[in-house]
Amino acid sequence: MFIFSNLVVAVAKMVDLLLGVLYWLILIRALISWVNPDPFNPIVQFLYRTTDPILTPLRRILPATGIDISPLVAFFAIIFLKSFLVATLFDIGMRLR
Repeated sequence: MFIFSNLVVAVAKMVDLLLGVLYWLILIRALISWVNPDPFNPIVQFLYRTTDPILTPLRRILPATGIDISPLVAFFAIIFLKSFLVATLFDIGMRLR
């Protein structure tokens, strides 16, 4: 049973890492949007490609206002997932030992 326990703990750590990287990518994209970046820059294109699948559906759901609050909603969702999902997976893994 310890093998399955280690698997669940490893999945929890990977999800935590993925959510942390996603948090930073969204933050960098939000900060870069203030300075009107060059859309042909490879770094800017990478940021758009990695964060658009998360931010675009949020923009469709949220009402149209003067400012884009989709990164803020994404931050709250990431924090919730890290607090709930990752912690739950980690606790399940520890209980299986």
